[in-house]
Amino acid sequence: MGKIVTFGEIMLRLTTPGYSRFGQDNHLLTSFGGAEASVAVSLVNYGLEARYVTRLPKNDIADACIRELRGFGVDTSAILLGGSRMGVYYLETGAVNRGSKVIYDRAYSAMAEIKSGMIDWDTVFEGASWFHWSGITPALSESAAEVCLEAIQKANEKGITVSVDLNYRGALWKYGKAAYEVMPSLVKGCDVLLGNEEDAAMALQIYPDGVDVTKGHIDADAYLSVSRKILAEYPRVKKVITTLRGSVSANHNTWSSVLFDGSKLYKSPTYQITHIVDRVGGGDAFMGGLIYGLLTYGESDLQSALNFAVAASCLKHTIFADYNRVSLEEVEKLMKGDASGRVSR
Repeated sequence: MGKIVTFGEIMLRLTTPGYSRFGQDNHLLTSFGGAEASVAVSLVNYGLEARYVTRLPKNDIADACIRELRGFGVDTSAILLGGSRMGVYYLETGAVNRGSKVIYDRAYSAMAEIKSGMIDWDTVFEGASWFHWSGITPALSESAAEVCLEAIQKANEKGITVSVDLNYRGALWKYGKAAYEVMPSLVKGCDVLLGNEEDAAMALQIYPDGVDVTKGHIDADAYLSVSRKILAEYPRVKKVITTLRGSVSANHNTWSSVLFDGSKLYKSPTYQITHIVDRVGGGDAFMGGLIYGLLTYGESDLQSALNFAVAASCLKHTIFADYNRVSLEEVEKLMKGDASGRVSR
């Protein structure tokens, strides 16, 4: 099994303590986070090899970030140093009927200013069998989108499986092009696609039939139509996966997923997450679990691959900050139905 390569921006995360609002406390909690870095961390936690690619400035904050990734076991050898600043995001955690709020400070970051030709993808992809990116990266800047396309095309040349999490972020698409003008050319080079109803609509202009996510209940069968449309429009894509989040409140969500491979719709168990510690990074935890599941269980057991991803991301909701700090054994325990939360000793 080859190494998994992930590519995207990692940021300094500044979070209000507990459920405080911005300006309510005189301090913020610091950590690091980013979609593709979180996927890499999940994969090494499950015993796979992951190489993370990004661009960071050469300063003490970036050094601390790289040291943390290395501490998890992520291969950071392909991180490019340059630029003047690291991206930042601020998080205010919501409660009950008040949703969480994110404020980005990513303009002119080292990653936003990356250019084609800066990364030697032939070297990066040595020993790799899988490449993962998300729709956040091409949203940063036109040049970041160009580098993303460069990576996808090189991965396609080398026969490397490519996965994408559409991950639409409306607050980031500010450089004059809409997501649906950029994303289709990138998705054409992908084999596995993850996205929810908003992602498909905003990034690909593909809409599911009969879905109203504001009602707190989601029918998995309603997503079969959008999956069929994606497979028809993007022939390289062989699997479409949709996470199904029912938002009862900011603290109580239902969580499940479906996977469509062109012939069968697989449905995961549904988890009732009644006390959310931190939902940020839940989708990335799912993606990390999905890649692990697809590589480990294989084509013959897509149901187990999907169930692993949902269990892994369910557990992420119990962990503060972006990374899913869970073990393979903990995920497998939940997969088998042990959701008791009993003390292990």
